[in-house]
Amino acid sequence: MVSEYRWAESHYERLPALAAELVSRKVDLIITDGGTPAALAAKNATSTIPIVFVNVGDPIGIGLVASLARPGGNLTGFTNITTELMSKRVELLCELVPQATVIALLVNPNNEMTEHHIRIAQEAAQAKGIQLPILRAVSEAEIATGFASLGQLEAGGLVVAPDPFFFSRREQLVALASRYAVPATYEDREFVAAGGLISYGADYAARARQAGVYAGRILKGAKPADLPVQQPTTFLLVVNLNTAKALGITVPPSILARSNEIIE
Repeated sequence: MVSEYRWAESHYERLPALAAELVSRKVDLIITDGGTPAALAAKNATSTIPIVFVNVGDPIGIGLVASLARPGGNLTGFTNITTELMSKRVELLCELVPQATVIALLVNPNNEMTEHHIRIAQEAAQAKGIQLPILRAVSEAEIATGFASLGQLEAGGLVVAPDPFFFSRREQLVALASRYAVPATYEDREFVAAGGLISYGADYAARARQAGVYAGRILKGAKPADLPVQQPTTFLLVVNLNTAKALGITVPPSILARSNEIIE
């Protein structure tokens, strides 16, 4: 039997209950694909059922594993090092809109990695000499409010922090970016496929396939403690030229040359 839980606004609060439900069903394996919050909920729910996590930024820092090489316990999985890539997204946006003196950062305060995202993005912004106001949103309404404030902030761009809830609301985010004509950068290519401007992040499809391989090995008898946590080695830069044209942006050749995918 396969159980699937899709992300919604309330799932941060519901994650412990959802994880407990899986444990009560005595499943053989749990795969978490909701980033840090989902992995922590699963860890807190069981110390015996094997867990394979995907898209966790700092598994050592948040206490999921003892080390990458030797995870220990019942968890292993795949990091996304997305926190480290925050500076790259700020730099890309500055390259796209060099005239911008203010770039906003949209974060979910319920995400355990948010303060790390803010710190690294602020360091990158300071290095570029731009202001970085922080917008916080935990619901669709607050996302809309954040976008509505961009004009008053005189923001020339927006960095959307990596977060499972934001990923689930990517259609809304892309639509609002279009409505307010704000250049925005994202973590995952799915945003760009939906009409977003640009994304930079690890290859999610590759990580999902690797998680499936780990799940198969565990179900055949391998122990999570013996399977090292893996970091991504493939990163995707995706650009939507249709969106750039609609925003009146000429994508620099330097970005086009580095792009893994160009949507026209």
